[in-house]
Amino acid sequence: MAGVPVSELSKEQQDELLCAYAALILHDDGADVTAQGMTNLIKAAGCTVEAYWPMLMAKMISNVGMDGLIKMGGGGGGGGGAPAKGE
Repeated sequence: MAGVPVSELSKEQQDELLCAYAALILHDDGADVTAQGMTNLIKAAGCTVEAYWPMLMAKMISNVGMDGLIKMGGGGGGGGGAPAKGE
């Protein structure tokens, strides 16, 4: 999603992105990552998401753990390595 302007994302993608950022902010601040915490942060930013998104994300985070999700990454493929010297 980082390679696409936010204005080109669907509403569902924007909601997911808002929840992901809210969860990362809460985690980085040392706070519990809860549906209510994400909702409060999203509202404080002047945004809204469908009510199920924070609950869904909080449940996933409680099952997998925030550190585990961060380590998983986005699953994007890496580019090829730099060519060796002399090639």
